[in-house]
Amino acid sequence: MDRLTALHVFATIVEQGSLSGAAEQLDMSRPKVTRYLAELESWMDTRLLHRTTRRLSLTTAGEETLEVAKNLLSMADSLEGIKHQNSLKLQGQLRVTASYSVVETLLLDAISDFVSRWPNVTIDIVSTDKSVNLIDARIDLAIRVTNDLMPNVVAKKLGECHSVICASPQYLAERGTPKDAQALQQHNCLSFAYFGRSAWVFDGPNGPESVPISGNISANVSEVLLAATLRGQGIGLQPLPSVQPFIDSGQLVQLLPEWTPKTLGLHAIYSTRKQMTPLLRAFIDHLHQHVESSQHW
Repeated sequence: MDRLTALHVFATIVEQGSLSGAAEQLDMSRPKVTRYLAELESWMDTRLLHRTTRRLSLTTAGEETLEVAKNLLSMADSLEGIKHQNSLKLQGQLRVTASYSVVETLLLDAISDFVSRWPNVTIDIVSTDKSVNLIDARIDLAIRVTNDLMPNVVAKKLGECHSVICASPQYLAERGTPKDAQALQQHNCLSFAYFGRSAWVFDGPNGPESVPISGNISANVSEVLLAATLRGQGIGLQPLPSVQPFIDSGQLVQLLPEWTPKTLGLHAIYSTRKQMTPLLRAFIDHLHQHVESSQHW
């Protein structure tokens, strides 16, 4: 049995929600899909899917196997990307979407390096904090900072996004400096509409800690909250890549270093492995390498 192919078939079954859907997606007969799944379960010596006439669901072993399958398939994609970069002259266009902060702190540098190496490549950036339907919007790649990926998406983890609690010297002079995480309840905390609007979660000196927060400004774009934090309007929870220059210059002060805000994954999301072009694969690998070499991600 080709175990990598079997894992690919298994992941596609989960992604599509059915064996027939996987067969269509993979351009493979349904009996062949069934055989790959059966052989994989036989090799694993356990059932990976609960199957009824109406739906499929993962067993506990299936959930663990799916995670391993995604990692192995991602590694295989990376190897293919290296092969294609060495053998092909990349050209064409990519449409990439990401939040404004990710574009500014990561994508612009990575894209600049990539198009300098491959001058026949053009990249169209669609900057938005909203999730978009990749197919409907004709998007090749979405870069998202989240720990809540939908179970049917195809994604490669590029790295992690670390955040910090910060405020301006002006705000701290007027309102005082919180001594611990719970003291944030007495401060004006500027919240992100999509994350941590009513509570901030930390890994503190005594373990995980959730702190209820409130404030008079909330926004769905982190740059708005950063601007408000710089103006002394309140305490912000911001991605480290965005605020590090302001901390270095003294315009912002990092608070509560013993309390680490929840870390989020940085993911490259695309519609399907089957239709991945050499250009897309090479760009994802380039992003991964760029993130690994960054000191802030």
